[in-house]
Amino acid sequence: MRYKAVASKKRAAAVAGLGLAAVLALSACSSGGNAAAGSGSAQKVPTTSGKGKTLTVWVMTGDYTPKTIAAINKEFTAKTGAKVNVQTQQWTNITTKISTALATSTPPDVLDLGNTQVASYAANGALKDLTSYKKDLEQGQTWLGGLEQPATISNKLYAVPGFAGARAVIYNKPMWAKAGITTAPTTYSELTADLDKVKAQNTASDFSPFYLPGQYWYAGMQFVWDAGGDIATPSGKKWTAGFTSAKAQKGLSDFKTFQNTYSTKASQTLDTDTPAQETLFADGKTSAILDNNWALGLIQKANPKLTNADLGSFPFPGKSGSTQPAMLGGSDWGIAQKSKNSDLALEWTKLATSPSIQSKWVYGNDGWIPNSTEGIKAADATVDPFQKGFFDAALNSKATPASGNWAALEGNSDINQLFEAVASGSKTPEAAAQTFDSAANTQLNTTN
Repeated sequence: MRYKAVASKKRAAAVAGLGLAAVLALSACSSGGNAAAGSGSAQKVPTTSGKGKTLTVWVMTGDYTPKTIAAINKEFTAKTGAKVNVQTQQWTNITTKISTALATSTPPDVLDLGNTQVASYAANGALKDLTSYKKDLEQGQTWLGGLEQPATISNKLYAVPGFAGARAVIYNKPMWAKAGITTAPTTYSELTADLDKVKAQNTASDFSPFYLPGQYWYAGMQFVWDAGGDIATPSGKKWTAGFTSAKAQKGLSDFKTFQNTYSTKASQTLDTDTPAQETLFADGKTSAILDNNWALGLIQKANPKLTNADLGSFPFPGKSGSTQPAMLGGSDWGIAQKSKNSDLALEWTKLATSPSIQSKWVYGNDGWIPNSTEGIKAADATVDPFQKGFFDAALNSKATPASGNWAALEGNSDINQLFEAVASGSKTPEAAAQTFDSAANTQLNTTN
């Protein structure tokens, strides 16, 4: 199983950095409009001859391996006769580069996009509307919600799920075994009981049974979603922020209780990077963290003595009785609205996201979580035991609001400050929610 720690961290930074300026740069694309296929009835992806043509595909470094892309291209060329010009992109300034490229008359045909980036690029007509092809593109699969939801804007599909990375609990099995725990918890009450045992065994003031920094809003949202709340919900073209709702308030309260009980007081105003939670885990300063599967590689790099057998993973159990919904990271394939080869682009995208490519290459070779529930279940028999928790967590997933303005709101760290205020007690959950919701209602409903 491959680890993509560096590339994945850069992916997260690039997605979070997609600010309003980058979104506004796409306004030049709006004149292109949506393809006629977007508003019609269900259609099959067209089969067309590509002889003498070249499809340009942008792939982000660290996402798909060259072997996987080569396998897709070989099959595509054999089927269509078209060649593929693969251009690997670096993460530095990628949002500006994509925005600029999509606004030109000769953009790349297919682009590897971060799942939460899609709405920003689609907002002004830069991406092809794929709605009428959705059923054919699904190929009998049920796409993961955390990949499909952010690619669906006003009930229209603008990108196709490629792969996922999910957050799950990573725990130190020897440390838990010393506290008498030999199996992973499957309910919230079992989790807290286990952490109470670990806490009793480790009394140092700087030790966290479960390290959960206050600004870690990805983790905090799992509590809110588990309670039935949400960041914001759409009604037509209007968004309404939701943290002041009764369900979201319960989720915020649950987050505060868990964070204050099992993480250090110092962590209440911190994020995951300073100090790095993977390093704290590797140093034995905590027995558990919530992180992506690539964190396993970071932990073992920091402490090579920790073997695969020493590390376990499981989905975070929710008070709801199900696992907490996980916020997925990952990739969607978008097609440029101004592509000169849109039919070929559709064929390439359908092939790249097909069950066979997902199984043999995206999962089998690259180690990513497949784009569908069926793909995850098919992988169960062969996935590494200490990785299985991430695959299970991805089966219940959600995403950020599919709004072209979301990236700007996330980029100003208002949501980090919301969860920090709740964890630290500097504001009540209600007051913190009112502050965020007021800003969110303005930002999400801003028209460019």
